[in-house]
Amino acid sequence: MKKKFTLEIASPCSENFNKMVPNATGSFCNSCAKNVIDLSKKSNHDVAKFIAETKDQNICARLRVTQLDQEFEYSEVSKISNLKYAAVAASLLLASNVSGQEKAAVKTEISCPKPSNYLMGKVAYNHNVKQELLITIKGKLLDATTNKPFSRKNYPNLGLTINDSEKIFRINSKTGEFSISAKVLKSSKSLIVTITGDDYYLSKEIPFAIESVKNNVLRQDIIVGEGELTRIMIAGGLGINYK
Repeated sequence: MKKKFTLEIASPCSENFNKMVPNATGSFCNSCAKNVIDLSKKSNHDVAKFIAETKDQNICARLRVTQLDQEFEYSEVSKISNLKYAAVAASLLLASNVSGQEKAAVKTEISCPKPSNYLMGKVAYNHNVKQELLITIKGKLLDATTNKPFSRKNYPNLGLTINDSEKIFRINSKTGEFSISAKVLKSSKSLIVTITGDDYYLSKEIPFAIESVKNNVLRQDIIVGEGELTRIMIAGGLGINYK
């Protein structure tokens, strides 16, 4: 019998998961002396399997927020049914082996594909090269409501990348200041700013003009509304809603 369910965390925990003691299944929270199971990186199949095996236990878990919108499914099969299926499978396997021994080998014919057409001629080169610069962007990340840096308690370990820079640059938690190197096109009219934290994420475009760059340095504050930061992780007591 198949069982369908969704997950919920009615009262999210405010403890910082990254400050807990890591272990094989997640991390141990000293505040409530419980193990927090990390389900955020598991596939739907693995989550369903875990719930099927621990459905009667009181579980504290960490999830991706998107997992709260998903429907999971697992099958409950009785031991008697398992034995019955095993016996049928064994019979089918035995029959297929006997049948396979009686059949003669099948001859296969290999067909070669027709050769593809080739083109010959003078190679043309595209001389349109986009000019790219490596610049340093300096400024502050500020809350649009308060015009101050984001709370270190609510938004710990904020980092910043611009135009998919390989390195995540940390933001000063007290002042909101940052200094980041990024590659930009002279013709570009915007920059892609990505902000990450322990449990939050934001990617947005901000205006850019090459005329604002002086001595390869751009002075640019990034002002973000608190509601723009999307929560991507959530932890707390795990609830299971069966359909």
